[in-house]
Amino acid sequence: MDEKNFLAEQFEANRGRLRAVAYRMLGSTAEVDDAVQETWLRLSRTDAAAVDNLGGWLTTVIARICLDMLRARKSRREEPMGPHVPEPLADNANERESEMADSVGAALLVVLETLAPAERLAFVLHDMFAVPFEEIAPIVGRTPAAARQLASRARRRVQGTPPAPDADLGGQRRIVEAFLAASRNGDFEGLLAVLDPDVVVRADHTAQRLGSLPVIRGAAAVAEAFKGRAQAARPAMVDGELGVAVIFGGRLRIVLRVTISGERIAAIEATADPSQIETFDVEVLDQP
Repeated sequence: MDEKNFLAEQFEANRGRLRAVAYRMLGSTAEVDDAVQETWLRLSRTDAAAVDNLGGWLTTVIARICLDMLRARKSRREEPMGPHVPEPLADNANERESEMADSVGAALLVVLETLAPAERLAFVLHDMFAVPFEEIAPIVGRTPAAARQLASRARRRVQGTPPAPDADLGGQRRIVEAFLAASRNGDFEGLLAVLDPDVVVRADHTAQRLGSLPVIRGAAAVAEAFKGRAQAARPAMVDGELGVAVIFGGRLRIVLRVTISGERIAAIEATADPSQIETFDVEVLDQP
């Protein structure tokens, strides 16, 4: 069997899982077909011999494609399904897919439509397909701990749990505000008090061009890097999570996604790429 036929055979063996992932992510049969087709095109351009786990690779690829499609919807500010429930995935020629659509349920798909793209992906991959957070994290550009938080938040909304973490959110906001105040005031000890000893800061390429290091590790190094800064930073909700918005010149320039663990900041991810920032749902909580 030549390589092309082998790839086609392997792809067909995984097609059902890929459609299941895409349907739960997108809820639109037309978009599911587009996502699956794009996944095949990417596989056909890849050296499959270098892929150790083809099934896992395909799941990761279609998840990235679906995430991009969801973010494109958001950037266009479209309501993808309008006022109606998501389309049922039914194919008379494929009873398994019809059964899959029934198992998802329109009600669940409607709830999934309310989630931020990254929340939806983390929940779908982890809770429905048992993908580890270590594999989900690079897809959404977060740490594994942050990916776990995304899935947890999505899970509460899917289960209809009332937003009980208001108290937690208030506590997290106090931590972020204390961090920003210490940063503005050049308070090194104050920064250390709210940073986890093993805190890690990561910056995208655009933030690096603005002067950030790619990675900063450890509370002392992070405190030194942030001391005397944050003059234009404000606490904000970023895709439903507490974070920081840096605004100057009347524009949102940098978004900091913050991971809090044990009442201290454990990770900060700085995004300054405008094309990425526009996909975020950012609500500034404290206007200057």
